[in-house]
Amino acid sequence: MERHTSSTASVVPEIGAERIARLEANVASVLRGKDDVIRLAVVSLLARGHVLIEDVPGVGKTTLAHALAISLGLSFQRIQFTSDLLPSDILGVSIFKQDKQEFEFVPGPIFANIVLADEINRATPKSQSALLEGMSEGMVSIERRRLRLPRPFLVLATQNPLEHQGTFPLPESQLDRFMMSLQIGYPPVEAERELLLSGGVDQILSRLKPVLDETDLATLQSRAAEIRVEGKLADYILAIARHTREDGEFVMGVSTRGVQSLYRAAQATALCEGRDFAVPDDVQRVAVSVLAHRVLLRQGLSGGIEVARRAIDRVVSQVPVPV
Repeated sequence: MERHTSSTASVVPEIGAERIARLEANVASVLRGKDDVIRLAVVSLLARGHVLIEDVPGVGKTTLAHALAISLGLSFQRIQFTSDLLPSDILGVSIFKQDKQEFEFVPGPIFANIVLADEINRATPKSQSALLEGMSEGMVSIERRRLRLPRPFLVLATQNPLEHQGTFPLPESQLDRFMMSLQIGYPPVEAERELLLSGGVDQILSRLKPVLDETDLATLQSRAAEIRVEGKLADYILAIARHTREDGEFVMGVSTRGVQSLYRAAQATALCEGRDFAVPDDVQRVAVSVLAHRVLLRQGLSGGIEVARRAIDRVVSQVPVPV
């Protein structure tokens, strides 16, 4: 069977899985009862992708981003998107220093390893684009200069799917830059009770310690990219995408960027499971989160992301699994 990525002797998937499990457990001590959401966010981080969280306020979106940053010892910034937010509020600005008689650039909050873009659809398209350029290229344009962003670099953007007045919905071309779209949802009753009795999220976050560092993350990201993907599995990913492009239910199918994201997410999922090769189950686990926000359905916008999720789930169930 054809192999699309080569095996590397230095890859030790069991060690990688052990480190990933330690990271997930640390985040789960704060965001309780949401192991599946944590796993998908970690998969996106390992695959060097960004995450869009579409959910109601107060369910743990900020907590997830902050807990990931602390657990990895990374810098964290939160940007509250509003209608009057300017690109310079995101990127930074040059300030004239009297003592030096010259302009000095003051970096904006985008120059952090993990950036929470809260309520991204409340800002104007111009401000949204300032963030999305950095997401796609790892660099930003400021005053005729190109500046590189820190590495690793992860954006977790949020938006409230129930609130539309005074918002600027992200166009399809910008949604496509997010590797995954997630929903956190309310915690289980017992998990919410434990959170109350432990003093709340802020108390737990204040006690949280790093369990991995930047070097560990870079190693895990490299290992994820080395996970073997058989030719038949690559064909399976392409068949899922092709189904969305040819099925009459869809106005717009999965893009080539979406195919690449599904491929990388499946590799990262395999690493989390302690394997040096990907299997169909890895693709199926992440397909809805990776693909649902990239498609348009003929029935229009009614039902939103939930309808798209169900449609992708049907596609995955209809495409024959390689053996």
